[in-house]
Amino acid sequence: MFVFLTAKMISGGTVNERTYRGASVIELIHTATLVHDDVVDDSNRRRGFFSINALWKNKIAVLVGDYLLSKGLLLSIDNGDFDLLRIISVAVREMSEGELLQIEKARRLDIDESVYYEIIRQKTATLIAACCALGAKSVSEDEVQVETMRKFGELIGMAFQIKDDLFDYTDDAIGKPTGIDIKEQKMTLPLIYALNNCTSKEKSWCINSIKNHNKDKKRVKEVIQFVKDKNGLSYAEEKMVQFQQEALALIQNFPNSEYKESLTLMVNYVIERKK
Repeated sequence: MFVFLTAKMISGGTVNERTYRGASVIELIHTATLVHDDVVDDSNRRRGFFSINALWKNKIAVLVGDYLLSKGLLLSIDNGDFDLLRIISVAVREMSEGELLQIEKARRLDIDESVYYEIIRQKTATLIAACCALGAKSVSEDEVQVETMRKFGELIGMAFQIKDDLFDYTDDAIGKPTGIDIKEQKMTLPLIYALNNCTSKEKSWCINSIKNHNKDKKRVKEVIQFVKDKNGLSYAEEKMVQFQQEALALIQNFPNSEYKESLTLMVNYVIERKK
């Protein structure tokens, strides 16, 4: 959707074969990363179904992921879409770097806000950024326009990930168990803010809880309450809205159209969604 809406907003409604190929490449390569993600995370479910590694074990899952990746790359190469291939290849590299950075930092639980933003920029935002840049590049040679749309996608991605982090602290039936990030020792924005705005005694208790008592349901609930009490949620929400507003400002000068309206709706959906 991001690929097509961006292309249509820029071109005034017309898309071409390159736009379709670009969207297909994104879909193939994104699916490849998800298949590999489930292996890395040892996850048995994906979108309500058994994951490939759950059904056929890791070896086949890794090979299927590689196969999808090569299909995506060849689709671009066979059609000479090297500019589009460059955009998506940079995204794959950044996503891998983001995951590795998160693993490295999670061991020490000493992530500050700037490192957190770098992790989510690479891990999550870079994919949506690639979609928007790809859509723009498929219909326009204007590099300023392509870069504007890349930045637009990046900002949406940042807001999207913060919204995801906030779900960990909500009691709604969102299909995702609460406290899961704490159990996995993931440092998210609400938690980082709470740890930076408490006494050293509270900080020691919280870090000890995450490191040594993350399987204790009662203790996890206490950590969730601690983050709420320290205004971690309202701070994260504030930041999320900031990214959303920055994103909307970037497309303000494009002529009004149903495509621009749809992109605006998608930006708003990112922060209003319930799951």
